[in-house]
Amino acid sequence: MTSRLTPLTPDDAAHRLTERRAVLVDIREPDEFARRRAKGALSRPLSTLDAQGLDLPDAREVIFTCRSGLRTAANSQRLVAACGAGAYVLDGGLDAWDMAGLPVELDLKAPLEMMRQVQIAAGLLVLLGVVLGLVVSPWFLGVAAFVGAGLTLAGATGFCGMARLLGLAPWNRPAAA
Repeated sequence: MTSRLTPLTPDDAAHRLTERRAVLVDIREPDEFARRRAKGALSRPLSTLDAQGLDLPDAREVIFTCRSGLRTAANSQRLVAACGAGAYVLDGGLDAWDMAGLPVELDLKAPLEMMRQVQIAAGLLVLLGVVLGLVVSPWFLGVAAFVGAGLTLAGATGFCGMARLLGLAPWNRPAAA
């Protein structure tokens, strides 16, 4: 068995899915999958792969995808080991699938992915701190420095306080049943 995933074009992948020879597995996190996904894809987040395994319906082939294909390719050995079947990567990921005109499900009611929310909030806070620092008082430059320190901490430790705070926002809470 090879330890690399074989690349498939979006059209080749769609053909295999139509013939029911394969199953499409999206390895992105649940917040990414909820907003935009290839029609019929199954969600198996890479972060929980070891804990839950793949737990796939009977399929002879597994086609893995992410947004651009880079995350899938970087984890190819782990994915090949987990599936035990013919293993492929969707070349170009969901972006290529979408550009090929293949069906994509989009849920605009789902919140943006958490990392995008963090990037937007951090960028706005830095911009605000710099503008206020130039126009009102240089002390506002401390806002930009504080955000920079928080991003450095997040990169070094994996703990992102801003993501935790944004996770408490009303738009990120699950809807009541």
